[in-house]
Amino acid sequence: MAALDEAKLFPVIEAGWADAARAVIDVQPAAVLAGVTAARQSALAALAKQIGAQKPYLPLIAFEPCFALPDNAIPFHPSGENFDRLVARLRGALRIRSLHLTVLRRLGDTQVKTDLPNSDPARDATVLLIGRGGTYPALSIAFGERMGVVGAFSMEAAANHLGSRDIDGVVLGEGFSVRVVDAFLTVLSEDARFRSLAVVLTSDGLSPTHNLPNLEVITGEPADIAANALPLIRQHALEAQLGRTLRAIEADGLLDPQTGLLTRKAFDRDFATAVEQTKASGGGMSVARFAFDAANPRAQLDGARIITRLMRQTDFGAIRRDGSVIVLFADADLRSAHMIARRLSAVMRHTASGKRGVKSEPAVTVASLTPSDTPASLLARLYEGVQRAAS
Repeated sequence: MAALDEAKLFPVIEAGWADAARAVIDVQPAAVLAGVTAARQSALAALAKQIGAQKPYLPLIAFEPCFALPDNAIPFHPSGENFDRLVARLRGALRIRSLHLTVLRRLGDTQVKTDLPNSDPARDATVLLIGRGGTYPALSIAFGERMGVVGAFSMEAAANHLGSRDIDGVVLGEGFSVRVVDAFLTVLSEDARFRSLAVVLTSDGLSPTHNLPNLEVITGEPADIAANALPLIRQHALEAQLGRTLRAIEADGLLDPQTGLLTRKAFDRDFATAVEQTKASGGGMSVARFAFDAANPRAQLDGARIITRLMRQTDFGAIRRDGSVIVLFADADLRSAHMIARRLSAVMRHTASGKRGVKSEPAVTVASLTPSDTPASLLARLYEGVQRAAS
């Protein structure tokens, strides 16, 4: 209470558990903080369900939980008597609430041609799991049942993944010294791109004093660690989802808010224009098709987001009706297009999900524009390449 009063974020109103549900309705709070014990597990679950139905996003923070939390109840364990991280975490959560308000307001405009994705952000999240100890396989399975997992056995590999893909949370397992972990956390805290990430330490021995508002030490069985880390990761995934939706709104609905790629209609229009302009100017152009395992729908989502993040500003792509992703590479001959496609495919191969940690590398086909091509004939040749590869 003293830390919140000193921060002066907003007035603080206290309520007992018996009055909590009514207080949420009457007060319309910007955030809810709950002190929990084992005896309050069912009460917290009911409160979390009520809060989860609220719009805009209403942060729920649970103090020192000793049980698996609901998906939207963010854990907080203070560092001794230091509550600075709590204030920073609240500020970050309130920024997400403000972003949600902005998106809802913009979606209320009848001219807007997009919608907020209705999928649970947690299911679309991706976590970076770093470790090389005995608990790594169990942690990979526990997190993989809930979200996509990118594994790294070294800090160097982890840094590469952070720079090449959208990550919602970092989980640090066993196998690294306190000094190495401290150095890695310092790097994260000094980079604005990663400062709001959910960061979970799975072993004791390091006091979370870094400038990382969503850093938590969560120990125990892998399933319990994953359950209590999920709300922090889910919140970051929600922020990313809202950001994509806002960009789609600003693009007049021409972007897919789930992936950031063009919508099919926008792609077909721009593709036809690009073909005609390239033929008129005598330049080069290629297209690539990334086909994903139909039994692993998560692979398509991850692949599409990786393409959005890594493709050049002159390139564009879209998800097709058959579930594949087609990307146009401007000013690229067949050889250059193959090289670009291979680099994108190599990044996609590291994501795993499900109980068995299934990984999926897409099947890639490439075709280049010829002087006699139309948009339809170029796509037809691209799909002919798919049939030849299959046979």
